Amino acid sequence: MTTSNSNSTSAPVPVAEVDYDTLVTKFRPIFARIAAGASAREQDHVLPYVQIKELTDAGFGALRVPVANGGLGATLPQLFRLLTELAAADPNIPQALRGHFAFAEDRLVSKGPQRDKWLARFVAGEIAGNSWTEIGAVAIGDVITRVRPAVGGAPGELRVNGTKYYSTGSIFADWIDTFAQIGDTGKNVIAIINSHQPGVIHSDNWDGFGQRTTGSGTSTFIDAVVEEENVIDFETRFKYQTAFYQCVLLAVLAGTIKGAERDIAAEVKARNRIFSHGNSNSFATDPQILQVVGEVSAAAFAADAIVERAAWALQGAYDGAFLEDLVEEERLNDIAELASAQAQVVLVPLSTRATSDIFNALAASGVSTTKNLDRHWRNARVCATHNPWVYKARIVGDYAVNGTPPNRIWAIGAGPIAAKK
Repeated sequence: MTTSNSNSTSAPVPVAEVDYDTLVTKFRPIFARIAAGASAREQDHVLPYVQIKELTDAGFGALRVPVANGGLGATLPQLFRLLTELAAADPNIPQALRGHFAFAEDRLVSKGPQRDKWLARFVAGEIAGNSWTEIGAVAIGDVITRVRPAVGGAPGELRVNGTKYYSTGSIFADWIDTFAQIGDTGKNVIAIINSHQPGVIHSDNWDGFGQRTTGSGTSTFIDAVVEEENVIDFETRFKYQTAFYQCVLLAVLAGTIKGAERDIAAEVKARNRIFSHGNSNSFATDPQILQVVGEVSAAAFAADAIVERAAWALQGAYDGAFLEDLVEEERLNDIAELASAQAQVVLVPLSTRATSDIFNALAASGVSTTKNLDRHWRNARVCATHNPWVYKARIVGDYAVNGTPPNRIWAIGAGPIAAKK
């Protein structure tokens, strides 16, 4: 495979520019510090500004940027393995960075003079947030957020107006990856908006019972400035984006199981009280308790393998973007979409069961709100609700039976009955 260079049309990086041990050694001390405060942040609703800043200062946001461009040169399997380890420390943070890594991936496969400019921004520690979902009774497929020329503005200056929900990570970000339409043509575009301006307002009003510190919520744009060069035709968006977004959630689920395994093992090991009808004079050697811990550990092992398999399918789609063979590129993108869907169908019940089963090894003391062990189940359950897996199971089945290609782009909004009201 060819090596990369700083040219805007550079080919994919080699399969392994940097080995995983080198990458993870750089970040594991940070992960440990993140894990130490994760439960308290969740209980006190403290957003992880400091933790995300430490990660980006260490180059985490430039993981996928080639070494020749100043980044760390991670492959997609390496990226998702790292995100899984980070999720074991605090599953809120990789989800908060989901929009960043998706936008970085889009810029990585893009062509043109803007590519290297964006890669340099990622290397400098700048990160992007996500702002795609329209708020309110918006008909499915409609986009209310508009990009229009600035009245009396500078040449090439445009303005954005609209409101978005589920804008995960934007509250931490320097740039916001925003789905919008051009005002006079209705053309779908991505507006990359600088978040450090008066026209951008963030509200940390996500009210889910899990994943409480992702910084998700409402982003409002009131005559927000966006440069013409940062308005990108949606048709050029990287083709495996839906599978990529899903794979981040898979890593969150896998890491959540691992975090639950860590905490349950520590609780069992430290417990002094036993039951008269148990099997040992020590809770830590009771074979039935050890069985529960072992089953959770096995679930974490399986989850890692599931994420890796999906990540390799994504790597194939990334490589396909440079083949100049449209038929093969489409095939590789379909494989990535199917792999992410298959992984989701299996990992959702695996993660929610494993994070619930931990309480079978802890007795009543395990439900203490001070210990906050229920956060693992809450986080898994909330993460698992994204992109309903039942639809993905049907899509996978339709492909298996009828050979129907999977949908790679979809939307959410009010159905036709609601839209008429």
